[in-house]
Amino acid sequence: MMFWIVLFLGLGLVVLYYSRHQPFPEISGRFALLLLVAGGMLWLSTTAPRETGESVPAVVATVVGGAAVVIGVIQMSMLKNDVIVAPFGGVLLCMGAISLMVERWAGMEQTEQIGSFAIASLLVMLEIYLAFRGLVIGVQGISWSKSGLRQVRRGLIHGPNGAISHFERSWDMENPWIDAMSHAALILIHRHAGDSEAEAEHVVELEKVGGWESVDQSWIETIEEALGQIRAA
Repeated sequence: MMFWIVLFLGLGLVVLYYSRHQPFPEISGRFALLLLVAGGMLWLSTTAPRETGESVPAVVATVVGGAAVVIGVIQMSMLKNDVIVAPFGGVLLCMGAISLMVERWAGMEQTEQIGSFAIASLLVMLEIYLAFRGLVIGVQGISWSKSGLRQVRRGLIHGPNGAISHFERSWDMENPWIDAMSHAALILIHRHAGDSEAEAEHVVELEKVGGWESVDQSWIETIEEALGQIRAA
């Protein structure tokens, strides 16, 4: 039981740390809270009068990990909001599912053992992919653009979690249109803040990737509208 408690609490703390470096930290932050609560519940179960079943932690890990992988893949591949939930959820899924298989290994027939081994192998390969996609490739530029726009709408412009900081991370060598959007947003933000020097720097950079013509007019209008709301406030 202690292994599972340490696993849940350890993963929760690690996810909580990494969430601070995500464009949308609340997504992985909620997952971290879930892991910490699960670890706390398992720890409390050790003090209960009735002993907790040996397979309970593995079942919890499998269910929580499986749900986290599904939600995390959607956030990572479709919504492009988070890259932390999926790989760390995959760790739980692998540990829980493989643990359940090991518990029943002796009572399995040969075909069941082969099937279990194949499933375990697939889970490990899935986790390797999720870890590579999420932790090695990391956050895509479009994610920082989306979060940068959200920060502008919130009125959070400066600081480590401000819109400027987010847009300054929103670069993508394979998609130069994202660079153009980011430079355009930074030009408008610095113009709004009265920082003509920083504005001029990004004007030069924007010209290198096609100028204002390469930026969708709706994006410019959206940024200007959000900045206008800050003035009104």
